[in-house]
Amino acid sequence: MFTGIVEEMGTIRAIRRGRSSAVLDIQAKTVLSDVHIGDSIAVNGVCLTVTDFSADGFSADVMHETLNRSSLAQLKNGSRVNLERAMAANGRFGGHIVAGHVDGVGTVTKLTQDDNAIWYTIRADAGILRYVVEKGSITIDGISLTVATVDSESFQISAIPHTVAVTVLKDRKPGDIVNLETDIIGKYVEKLLTAPQGEEKPASRITRDFLTQYGF
Repeated sequence: MFTGIVEEMGTIRAIRRGRSSAVLDIQAKTVLSDVHIGDSIAVNGVCLTVTDFSADGFSADVMHETLNRSSLAQLKNGSRVNLERAMAANGRFGGHIVAGHVDGVGTVTKLTQDDNAIWYTIRADAGILRYVVEKGSITIDGISLTVATVDSESFQISAIPHTVAVTVLKDRKPGDIVNLETDIIGKYVEKLLTAPQGEEKPASRITRDFLTQYGF
């Protein structure tokens, strides 16, 4: 599990591409302080497993499914990427629950300067936007951000200068593809409230009297 608080920006040093997979070699520093083979590191919001590491970088395999569902396929040598280690059990929860399992991608359509902040407008498919709510959380390229507005075609976030400066948001421009992960809680709630196809949803035992009895 991750929090969406980026620890550092790494740089793609090499990409070894297979027929439908890839191996990324990423230059890094901070995330290597206690790294082990098999550890999870989020790369632009995608949870990848460390397969090898050195004093100044690490390698990770990228599966066919991951390339299809994320923007990692568009990386090239020299690309900067957001990096975050999996959250330690004794760490601060500074962002929100991030699984590192990207739901899909969006497209940056507009950047607008607003005093010291920058507004980013992101176009996304309806299947992603259904889980995007105003003032809710969204992960963009592994960054935990707050949704400012949302409509039927896109949503907006407003980023402070610090967030832009220390993440790959500084590199994003209209037309760029970004990884999106919606709040996992919303997806679980939808699953629990939706009866499987062909099954009737059981009647709820929560009544007004029940809620009154327990102080609601």
